[in-house]
Amino acid sequence: MMNSGFYSIPLTGLKEGSHEYELKVNGEFFEDFENSEVRAGELKAVVTLVKRSVHMELNIRIEGFVKLTCNRCLEEYDQKVETNNSLLIKYGEQWEEVNDEVVTILFGENMLDISQYIYEFVHLGLPLGRYHPDDEAGNSTCNPEMLDKIEQHNAEQDNNIDPRWNDLGKLKEGIENK
Repeated sequence: MMNSGFYSIPLTGLKEGSHEYELKVNGEFFEDFENSEVRAGELKAVVTLVKRSVHMELNIRIEGFVKLTCNRCLEEYDQKVETNNSLLIKYGEQWEEVNDEVVTILFGENMLDISQYIYEFVHLGLPLGRYHPDDEAGNSTCNPEMLDKIEQHNAEQDNNIDPRWNDLGKLKEGIENK
């Protein structure tokens, strides 16, 4: 069940000038995107469309949080999201994404579905490293049991070093001392 109708802006009869729309984006929205890293969250998208005679300017400001899986402890956490992105929409003979900031739509198009742009802008607003945020004292808020297991595993790895690496380490030390 695609929710794109909820994220479509009517263009027919839209007068020139600025028009603002407020859209809710939640887990149901992300279900429509098969490979989405985000499965849940509560976001608000404020869409400002400025219609001109030959083009439109679209600004999408998104704020809220999404649930992500922590790269360190593998538990879910709330990731704050704040993005502000713009698109220039021009009219043309065929639909085309000219670049990241310019889209051409067909003359006479009566609806503009922005669900794909919202999806992309949310994902672009996510950090590369997905970790629980630190608390006020700067300590990790990850699952302490999982952190202990990781530490134990790392200690075991350090004890099981392949002896060939020791020889390479000696070679490296010899080069550095020259």
